[in-house]
Amino acid sequence: MAGGLGILYLFVLPPLSAPDEISHYVSAYRLSSQMTGQPQRDRYGRVLLRAQDAWVEDLDGDFVYEPDEDGNLQVTAKSREQAVKLGETMEESTYELFHTLGLNGQYAPERTAQIQTMGAYVSSTYPPVTTTPLAYVPQAIGISVARLLGLNTVCLLYFGRFCNLIFFVIMLYLSMKRIPFGKEVLLGVAVLPMTLHLAASFSYDVMILSCMFLLTAVCLDLAYEKEQVRVRDIVLLAVLAAVAGPCKMVYAPMLGLCLLIPMRKFGKVRNWFISAFAVGTAWAMAMYLVNSQVIATYAAATEADSYVEWAGEAGFSMSLLIHNPVLLVRMFYQTLLWNAKDMHITMIGGWLGNLDQVLDVPYLAVWAFTLCLIGLALKIPGEQIRMNMRQRVWTGFLCAACGGLTMLSMLIAWTPVSSRVILGVQGRYFLPFLPVLLLALKNRTVVLTKDKNRSILYLMCCLNGYALVRLFSIVCIRL
Repeated sequence: MAGGLGILYLFVLPPLSAPDEISHYVSAYRLSSQMTGQPQRDRYGRVLLRAQDAWVEDLDGDFVYEPDEDGNLQVTAKSREQAVKLGETMEESTYELFHTLGLNGQYAPERTAQIQTMGAYVSSTYPPVTTTPLAYVPQAIGISVARLLGLNTVCLLYFGRFCNLIFFVIMLYLSMKRIPFGKEVLLGVAVLPMTLHLAASFSYDVMILSCMFLLTAVCLDLAYEKEQVRVRDIVLLAVLAAVAGPCKMVYAPMLGLCLLIPMRKFGKVRNWFISAFAVGTAWAMAMYLVNSQVIATYAAATEADSYVEWAGEAGFSMSLLIHNPVLLVRMFYQTLLWNAKDMHITMIGGWLGNLDQVLDVPYLAVWAFTLCLIGLALKIPGEQIRMNMRQRVWTGFLCAACGGLTMLSMLIAWTPVSSRVILGVQGRYFLPFLPVLLLALKNRTVVLTKDKNRSILYLMCCLNGYALVRLFSIVCIRL
């Protein structure tokens, strides 16, 4: 079900239309170059693209190129200011462009030929994302296959996205196979419009979602189903922690789900400590290797060092917030009070594309998806509630910690001091821990009198169909 809907989102929302997708595309392209033995970066650290692929960053042909000392083409600073990238604004012409190019076409062939006479590689104007390269392996495999087959840019874009979607579907299957209860809840979160939009894109959120879903499934399986924890279970948890941890540090509290596993299932207390040390060390080592510089920068930053570049003014520093906890509480409170609706919309998928508010799903449909998730989380006749109150409270605390760290990170990295709310907090950041949060809400007080899970999932499919038709129609009539 998720795979079929994902394919539809793959084509209705074309390449580079997802949030920050251009940067994820460039990151995957760099890894693809490494896989295929091609040049990855220029002397300035910018990612090198094939000349025939450069048009995705410059649809109108505004770029002026100058060769550097190595023969790679650099875009002049002045010419990049007005450039329009692919997917920046979705219009009917976007669909027409992909239909015209097809599997073999080349965009602006005369201009491309002119660029190729100047140099074989063009330096991207977008920086890659600083994270573990493992986050881009599926996308890079798709790009590499397209490059090795000599396919055009359109195929390259779709191959990369398709491989990311396939990876998500495989990881979702493994998660649903492993999780002992709440399979419908996990599938419900997986078929939300925002989840599917991300899954069918170049976004590294796919790696985060996949790893967190499987981590949740393994922890619940070991806590409530399996009689004994095996070595391979610990290895799997360590790998998931090491892969997902550096992508977004804010999900570190999710490792606390491991504490739901009873100590007796490890056989000996010593085995429990060894297992905890192995998983924690895997996460810490991955964080150190990938994000040590970022962590040190934010930890040591003073008020004088904090600067929000996009706003052109000073930002919040960790030292400021530590010495003024009332300010921190006020910012959190005001953000939840004023931006809760926007976070709800962007979690479910009310605004798709690059959070384009024109490409919207009605808020009524957003609430319909929300009620479906709540319905899937309710106890049905004959179902046993596995989590006791203490475990539900602990799970809720872990989810709140993830949400709090997400808001704190955006407060420090993205919010100027003049703002009264935390900027940049998107609801999609809450998706990795949404399934386990919903499972923790299951109780004996509010229950369903009949098992309606299949009907609810069918309704979610219908709502996705409505969302896709609406999005396609909006793009086609957009002026």
